[in-house]
Amino acid sequence: MKRFLGATFLRGLALAGALTVSGVQAQEPSQATIEALLPELEKQVAAGMKAFSVPGVALGIVHDDKLIYAKGFGVKAQGKPEAVGAETLFQVGSTTKAFLGVTLAQAVDAGRIGWNDPVIDHHPAFQLSDPWITRDFRVLDLAAQRSGLTPYVNDALALLGFDRATLIRSMRVAPQTGAFRSDFRYLNIPHIVGGEIVAKANGTPSWFASLKRSVLDPLGMASTTASAEAIEKAADHATGHRLDAAPVAVPFHPSFPYAHGPAGGLNSNVPDMAKWLRLQLGRGIFNGKVVVSEEHLDVTWTPRVAMNERTSYAVGWIISATPRGRVIWHNGGTFGFGAHAGFLPDARTGIVILTNLENSGMADALGMWFYDRVLGNPVVDNIALGAAAAKAKREAALKEAAGFVPGPLAANASALAGTYVSRILGEATITLVNGNLQMKLEATEAIGLLEASRDDPFLFAATLAPVGDFAAPVAMSGGEAFTRLRFEPDNNGRITQLRWLSPELPHLFSRAPAQ
Repeated sequence: MKRFLGATFLRGLALAGALTVSGVQAQEPSQATIEALLPELEKQVAAGMKAFSVPGVALGIVHDDKLIYAKGFGVKAQGKPEAVGAETLFQVGSTTKAFLGVTLAQAVDAGRIGWNDPVIDHHPAFQLSDPWITRDFRVLDLAAQRSGLTPYVNDALALLGFDRATLIRSMRVAPQTGAFRSDFRYLNIPHIVGGEIVAKANGTPSWFASLKRSVLDPLGMASTTASAEAIEKAADHATGHRLDAAPVAVPFHPSFPYAHGPAGGLNSNVPDMAKWLRLQLGRGIFNGKVVVSEEHLDVTWTPRVAMNERTSYAVGWIISATPRGRVIWHNGGTFGFGAHAGFLPDARTGIVILTNLENSGMADALGMWFYDRVLGNPVVDNIALGAAAAKAKREAALKEAAGFVPGPLAANASALAGTYVSRILGEATITLVNGNLQMKLEATEAIGLLEASRDDPFLFAATLAPVGDFAAPVAMSGGEAFTRLRFEPDNNGRITQLRWLSPELPHLFSRAPAQ
């Protein structure tokens, strides 16, 4: 599942990294100069939809505190005639992270939390493998992507049916693969912790309840929701797609992205996201009222860790330096949708791009093209660059998958059967069913189908069985293996451990004594 979970936003980095740093500032554009770009922008949309096989796009441009352009392109679902409109709802994925940043800033404004408060003072269940980092992990760190932990660690537990409490508890076994506060590592689960801290501080039942009260309602973002049920019931919503040979429709499901809440669980549309960009460009003021202080909004815009020499991560935003000004942006990728939201703080201009295909880079490529044109930067064919990067990533994923060669089950495979126990995930029961091994996660009743390796009798690939509530996640992921696993013998040849080998799911199960 790494191919899908890892597509959240990194496509845009190849484009952002191609830009050149300079202190030169562009003259603030007028509405007329932006409108003059629209014919070519629409050509870029068409080219991007073709190059990336995107069924539908909704696009909006904000300038000088107004939504000056809003339009839909293509269709809501592949093979169906209903057209995307400006008000069509999409999943917006990790663009949600900036909303968490603002709710944290508001709680700081109210004196309920501090940016430098230790997280464990507010949420004692947040524990990491390193006790020192646990003690020093601050509220600001939750959304700054500088933990040094393994990227995307334990995200896929949501697809296996585990609840948010388990996701948070799973951080105790997350490997520290980088330096705390020095190395960029993209995670989602710490944002869940941040959302729970906000909810507790504000006395609301959930982070979304806080967001609705303090951001969505004041901005009039009435169409923005946070559940699979809400988007599915909406009269005007797009269908998500994953890309095989052609786009394939995927179902909505509570497990992803909604289980990750403030990390990526919002649904929205162009008019609502335009209001969100107006709040940013207004530096915390919307329709004459202060929604969040400029002082603490600025905290969310301030770079916290370098991603490359031209790009840094802030708090829910990515900051890119270009020849003629900075860009503040973020993208979002779910199993069926790709989004981009960003703005030019010194040019009072922003753009939102929503697509109904897993994030392969089209929205970022279009966004980068737009920023360059508004700022007067050198011309770059971002669509071609992005399409080439997407192709290379798909080919790399296929090559990696080809490294596992299936083979017949060993004659003594029954010796692998038994109960294995993880202190985080509970029991995993291995059984031999109709000549094949299966793994049942007792806590969630998810079943993993184990495929043997030709080259190693103890190595297997585990795919999720499409049973009950797990049928939708299988359809979302295309049936990709969620991990490879290895049965580990002791010095006497007895199997004593079961280890999941995916870096994003670093779990060890010990074999329980036979009853």
